[in-house]
Amino acid sequence: MPVIECDVDEARERLETAGATVTDGNTEHERWRAEYGDASAVAYDEKVVIQGAQPSDIEAVLRDGGGRAHCYFDGASRGNPGPAAIGWVIVTSDGIVGEGSERIGNATNNQAEYDALIRVLEAARDFGYDELEIRGDSELIVKQVRGEYDTNNPTLREKRVTVRELLSNFDSWTLSHVPREINERADNLANEALDDA
Repeated sequence: MPVIECDVDEARERLETAGATVTDGNTEHERWRAEYGDASAVAYDEKVVIQGAQPSDIEAVLRDGGGRAHCYFDGASRGNPGPAAIGWVIVTSDGIVGEGSERIGNATNNQAEYDALIRVLEAARDFGYDELEIRGDSELIVKQVRGEYDTNNPTLREKRVTVRELLSNFDSWTLSHVPREINERADNLANEALDDA
């Protein structure tokens, strides 16, 4: 459960400007409550506590943008195609600033990998980062996006186009293939989402 230390009046204004539903708090200690996307927030003196399925929806509005982030992504499929899920993590010098996982229905492993990459890029864009170092353990996806491999499958080709469009939002980016051990947190998130079914 992310906690952001901030000026809670300014945080309320940012959320209202973004279109969040903001109401008064439920207790004498709560300053206000907000609902935005798949997340909710409660403000106390000098901090906002965020909950929900996608805390990054609110974190992206409240955290100051810019800077460099390390993005990790992983997809998992049982059956190939079969039940599939994604996991992603955004890390900066402050530690993990955003992460998420979700089931995506039936998909191949490669489709799930692309969906995980798309979701982490959307989150990084929403956070306002300028530079990304992206890492995943799917050599195929990494090399297709970098243009080193052809993308013959129409579904994957479409997802690759979406990834390239998202990458155009950043001043600079790198995309690297890493061993599964380096991508462990994203891998665990994807598999936990499958296990929770």
